[in-house]
Amino acid sequence: MQAISSKTKGLSGVVDIPGDKSISHRALMFGALATGQTTVSGLLESEDVLNTKQVLNDLGVSIEKQGDVYVIEGVGLGGFRAPMSPLNCGNSGTSMRLLAGLIAGQQIGATLMGDESLSKRPMKRIMVPLSQMGANLDAKEGGKPPLSITPAPLKSIAYELPVASAQVKSCVLLAGLGVDGETTVIETEKSRDHTEKMLKAFGADIRVEEKDGQTHITIKGGASLSAQEVHVPADPSSAAFFMVAGLIVPRSEITLKNIMLNPTRTGLIDTLIEMGGDIEITDRMEKNGEEVGTITVKSSALKGVNVPALRAPSMIDEYPILSVAAACATGETVMNGIEELRVKETDRVAAMEAGLKACGVNVTSNESQMIVSGNKDAIKGNATITTHMDHRIAMSFFVLGLVAQDDITIDDISMIDTSFPTFIDQMVQIGADIETNFE
Repeated sequence: MQAISSKTKGLSGVVDIPGDKSISHRALMFGALATGQTTVSGLLESEDVLNTKQVLNDLGVSIEKQGDVYVIEGVGLGGFRAPMSPLNCGNSGTSMRLLAGLIAGQQIGATLMGDESLSKRPMKRIMVPLSQMGANLDAKEGGKPPLSITPAPLKSIAYELPVASAQVKSCVLLAGLGVDGETTVIETEKSRDHTEKMLKAFGADIRVEEKDGQTHITIKGGASLSAQEVHVPADPSSAAFFMVAGLIVPRSEITLKNIMLNPTRTGLIDTLIEMGGDIEITDRMEKNGEEVGTITVKSSALKGVNVPALRAPSMIDEYPILSVAAACATGETVMNGIEELRVKETDRVAAMEAGLKACGVNVTSNESQMIVSGNKDAIKGNATITTHMDHRIAMSFFVLGLVAQDDITIDDISMIDTSFPTFIDQMVQIGADIETNFE
């Protein structure tokens, strides 16, 4: 399904951002591993999260929606049932990587598969530490799915992450739940810490220590998890598209409530403020160990900045929409440390570079860097964007279309449902000029 985004005079209103995807995945998985009944409110009902739910169903876990709340009947450690057929993770790399660790640690056999896009994404980064723990794994050439796991006893290890990755870290920690002894993950650069926070809330024996400039996360295997009442905050990665839209579209003011403000996720906010963005955060509070607050953004004159590589882990999903903000800024924005973007749903650096150039933006890149020379008046549009079935590419160019001189056509918007099913409706409600084409 195609869609067209057109120049818009102003955006105004309060946007209901859906629940955080990272928290939603983990709430379902940890609730399934716990003993007792876990309830989850605010769960993101996207394709990715619902695929995780279905996989857990296939592993013998009862998860039912009762009103606005999901109720999980936890089976406890060792309570999973071996599935009768391959487990379909759809487009979700988070599902596959975290579930691989969870399944390996529970010593059951399973095959994890995905859609065409996920089947091209490398799983070697989790296969290496899991194999060191003793897991028996098999995949296609290059470590690409399907990923088969044969039951095998695991041992504890200390594993230093070669690159910052919350998914790899979480995979190893979840495998460590089923191991005698302590499993440690060592980070040189901090990545998202939702797994550590939520495991602790569920009663896991886990500790985080700073040693010699590194972060050591250690989990003791065999400790039972206890059911919890989880309230999922709004997703800052989804909020990012509305933040940037509110900053670049003239005469705009947008309010976003209950947004998660975990410091490992606020790199984009820090960067947009450095660029001169009018961003106010109010009503700060803590829910389930995560800080949340209300974000209000207003139209701003942005300037180019140099984004340090060390900030990349805290905004890795937000670089596509940051490049849109950079295109509307005055001067040059240099984004460093973006290697991880090349192995997402698609090579996001290449996809954004091609789309921006098609719209008249001056942009260059190399393996670890993307440079955008901003000039709002030079954004011509009049282009059809190839999204490569990547939801963040699609949503980013929707936002660019709101300020381009001519329309921008998005070749396919169906994949937006993987993270933000109500994205277009919410954009239209606050004044965006978007037309969908069902042909």
